Amino acid sequence: MRLARKSAFGTRLVVALLCAGVVAQAPAQAATASASAASATKAPRIYLADAIIAVVNNEVITRQELVERMQQVEQRMKNQGIALPPQQEFQRQLLERMVLDRAQLQLAKEYGIRVDDTMLDRAIARIAEQNKMTLPAFRSQLEREGTPFARFREEIREEIIMQRLREREVDNKIQISESEVDNYLAAEAGSAQAQQEYNVAHILVRIPENATAEQIAERRKRAEGVQQQLQAGGDFAKLAATYSDATDALSGGDLGWRSPDRLPQLFLDTLGSMKPGEVSPILKSSNGFHILKLSGKRGASVMKGGAAAGSVQQTHARHILIKTNQLVSPAEAKRKLTELKQRLDNRAATFEELARLYSNDLSASKGGDLGWIYPGDTVPEFERAMDALQPGQVSEPIESPFGFHLIQVLERKRDDVSQERQRLIARQAIRERKLEEATQDWLRQLRDRAYVEYRFDVSDAR
Repeated sequence: MRLARKSAFGTRLVVALLCAGVVAQAPAQAATASASAASATKAPRIYLADAIIAVVNNEVITRQELVERMQQVEQRMKNQGIALPPQQEFQRQLLERMVLDRAQLQLAKEYGIRVDDTMLDRAIARIAEQNKMTLPAFRSQLEREGTPFARFREEIREEIIMQRLREREVDNKIQISESEVDNYLAAEAGSAQAQQEYNVAHILVRIPENATAEQIAERRKRAEGVQQQLQAGGDFAKLAATYSDATDALSGGDLGWRSPDRLPQLFLDTLGSMKPGEVSPILKSSNGFHILKLSGKRGASVMKGGAAAGSVQQTHARHILIKTNQLVSPAEAKRKLTELKQRLDNRAATFEELARLYSNDLSASKGGDLGWIYPGDTVPEFERAMDALQPGQVSEPIESPFGFHLIQVLERKRDDVSQERQRLIARQAIRERKLEEATQDWLRQLRDRAYVEYRFDVSDAR
């Protein structure tokens, strides 16, 4: 595999070092005699224009790239109220994140994973909509905050590419056995209906792949040092940004609110006995050493889809979807659906007729009919709007990541969840539980197999 191969390119790249920025001197014929004499007594001033900070396989990360990323992340951390770690540790963390991102993008390129401009434009339009802004206003806001729009576009492109790569390399390879499903359902049947959700922050000290006993001991010592600082009153978010090897380190290690389905069993076994504000002992997994902080607990509804409860409300609904793209703006999609709703209110057409004519969904051929929908089957925006409707009622235009919808509820019923449905929900829950650990394990392997050479002390990156 290319990522695991050390080639001779490191030597060749030394010749191509980007730090050759010498200030141009004024032509001799334009200088006066006195200036020439004065310049002869002074050494020429040399300015560092740019330099290679690190080599990742067959590509480089430059000093300027690191400086730009530092400025961007510093601003974001300040906006989130996260204390900045010491400068050298901050640079080290950020450079390591850039190395890992570069390795992922290189692998994605090998696999031919691409994101074209049309798809990118749609993604950015959705981001603007989620911020309740038009695209021009969103672009202006970015520029005011010091983020060039062209750079923002490429960052989003890279994020989408890396997400697709992880889906290919991690999500699609998670295996769930029938015995795991059986055990999950048995545990759910024996548990109380109310569950806890946990607001968790996390520090990971990663263990390298095929680590020696000495490496494991060194990593444990590092984790113990972090825990000692926490016990002495250290700020968890700052220490996460300083020491954590997890991808969320520079967000203070914040995982947000997580249901039990979205946490590894190792974490759940500890969180269940913790009180809000407490920090866990050091936990060890195949990926490394973990320290958790429980920021809060709250009651949650029964398992998504109601597998544990046995009976759930189902909704029979239909919709008309107008997708947004380069040709159809969000405003235009919303205007079109408003016109269609007026026709429905005036009884000038039926919902089925309009869905067949205008909906951009596969359900158009069925008059927009989505069949019976369980809780959790649709995106949250759609589900909230649908649940607020009475049978026969048509919604106002509703926005979701897919575009804009008109929704009509036809009828509702309560029904026992079939055994097949329960097993499907259980599989989804087990997959969520495994996903975080599997992703961290894959990232660790990818990083350890990459050829990485550091060229400069990162403290020079200012």
